[in-house]
Amino acid sequence: MMGTHGWSPAFYWVIICGYLAYFSCFYFPQAEAGCGDRESPNCCTGRNNECFEYTKRKTVCYCDTYCQKTGDCCEDYQPVCQISAAIDCGVGPWGPWSPCTSACGVGSTERSRLVSIPPRNGGTPCPDLKQRRGCFGNNDICSSAKEVAKILPDSFKRNFKDPWRRPHMLMKLEKPSYCVYLRVKQASAACRLKLWSAQLVRERLVCSECQSDAMATTDRCGGDGLQSTRTFWTAASVPGCHGSWVRESSSEGCRCPPYSVLFV
Repeated sequence: MMGTHGWSPAFYWVIICGYLAYFSCFYFPQAEAGCGDRESPNCCTGRNNECFEYTKRKTVCYCDTYCQKTGDCCEDYQPVCQISAAIDCGVGPWGPWSPCTSACGVGSTERSRLVSIPPRNGGTPCPDLKQRRGCFGNNDICSSAKEVAKILPDSFKRNFKDPWRRPHMLMKLEKPSYCVYLRVKQASAACRLKLWSAQLVRERLVCSECQSDAMATTDRCGGDGLQSTRTFWTAASVPGCHGSWVRESSSEGCRCPPYSVLFV
């Protein structure tokens, strides 16, 4: 039996163990969980709120690059994410600018570059890999695409002879004519007012002849169309009659069949 003022050795031992447990917790805190305990990848680039781990104290710490700014990195962030295998992104040189998306007028062009070294384990993220800027297309065909063809029925000047021409007057040098076959894409309602222009209906293939008198200094008629590109026309003798067409083919030194049209 233990006296009123005495303690057994076992009691002293319990007291000593309690002090040891207390001071061991104070000087040797329980180890943290951290980036090294995460499943791959241990570390993340940029700001990633899902790149976190719970510590032994049930608090949240982060393993993304952004945690260095906010000060909430896991305790092992430096040795795990920074010292061992932190690889920054590497990119190659910029490629050439692409052609302008618009052959005539406002468009856009872009260029790109490839990733040569992907970022890993908290390395610096990749910069922009594509750039785009505005451009203004000014292809050689632009001036021709803006031309508006003026047309008349083929009866207007076929086999026309000037009654006032004198035999002794110098004859004008005649250039060989050529034919252009154009597919009508649009015609206004006013074209129905005349018999010849009423034939200019959607999807009809029209032969238009370019004769010497209508040729410019380039030996061609203005507005004679572009291959696979829509251009515009207007009927010179029918007010309000206009539309668009697409050139399909042409033939040198030819004559269009009757009831065709002429460039003027």
